[in-house]
Amino acid sequence: MKRTKIAAAAAASALALSALAACGGSDDKKTDGGSDTVTLWLAGKEDTPKKVEDWLVKEFAANHEGKTLKVQHIDWGELIPRLNTALQSDKTPDVVEVGNTQAATFTSVGAFTDLTDKLDQLGDNIGPESFLEAGTFDGKVSAVPYYWGSRYIFYSKKAFTDAGLSVPTTLADFDTAATQLKSEGDSKYSGFWLPGQDWRNGISWIFANGGDIATEQDGKWVASLSSAESIKGLTELQGLYEKATTAPKDGKDAEPWTSFNNGEAAMFMAPSWARWSVDEKHAKDLGGFALPGVDGGAAPVFAGGSNIGISAKSENQKLAFDVLKLIYSDEFQQQLAKNGLGPANDEFTSLMGDDEFAKSAIAAASNSKLTPASPEWAAVESANIMEEFFGKIASGEDVTATAKATDDKLNAALNK
Repeated sequence: MKRTKIAAAAAASALALSALAACGGSDDKKTDGGSDTVTLWLAGKEDTPKKVEDWLVKEFAANHEGKTLKVQHIDWGELIPRLNTALQSDKTPDVVEVGNTQAATFTSVGAFTDLTDKLDQLGDNIGPESFLEAGTFDGKVSAVPYYWGSRYIFYSKKAFTDAGLSVPTTLADFDTAATQLKSEGDSKYSGFWLPGQDWRNGISWIFANGGDIATEQDGKWVASLSSAESIKGLTELQGLYEKATTAPKDGKDAEPWTSFNNGEAAMFMAPSWARWSVDEKHAKDLGGFALPGVDGGAAPVFAGGSNIGISAKSENQKLAFDVLKLIYSDEFQQQLAKNGLGPANDEFTSLMGDDEFAKSAIAAASNSKLTPASPEWAAVESANIMEEFFGKIASGEDVTATAKATDDKLNAALNK
């Protein structure tokens, strides 16, 4: 999911402290208070394709005479601070999309309606499982998967052919290819476009080597960037920063396809929907493959995508759930898949296609991971802890010392 720096960690912390009291429990919940308009907040400008959104609005109106579904688009960078206010207000949106890494912040404080007993009305194939877990707190599901977009490698077929390279089958082969592609280009050319602060792609090397960001142990989060497995992955990654990329050390993950479009990189890594941002003139040259693992197969990568929930303070509980049912309808799920977004109903995953891009997305998703499901993770992102950490690794600072110092920050942030 796209995200820019948001105001401060205080925004997420304030929600955690106050939203539960503001939202109240099920006794305070109102049921369809006569409003003719149901409001849906979608994140990003057109992360949900416009034609899919239009279908949802028209179908809702067709099935609810005199009722209207109003869609509002909220920039990712504004989402948490706006929800911090909106979910505590009597003017709350009824249905809300949140990033998969943000879900725990809201589910943990009762900001969303408990959907546990209604899941069977949404279908039998809800997933991915990691997204369902992200929307669950204390055994209750209140944010269900919306769509997923696994990260994989986009590459120039011509660059590979000119260098005599084939698609790599192991992570070491990938590292070698990325380094070779840079050395054969000019001084500004990247074998693999990898900005220094792009942690959402960088953590793949940690995951692939058996490491993790943090794990829950006896009810407490324990950071593990300094584990032997994580250090191995980070050391490998630091080699790529040094030898395979010309991306800025303080760069983030915004629009990595730009360098490819400009002829400045042979490869970049991004969620599946990035395919549609590559210039049409490069379409015939564009290829895709799942980042390979240490021993082959698909490496574990960070899964992009969103969850969706109903505001606990919504006066339109029944109508809001009707929106969810439409989102989980076969037709809507099929439209998501046909537009390159991973559907919440895996029955329709095959509709993403059978070309190399669809196969790459599906393969990458099969082994994807999420960030720690701590209610405080949004505060970690707001404080840019991961960006700063990976920026230091990219800049050549000592891997072990930097990892240990960042573990200390994560332990403090995740266990407030």
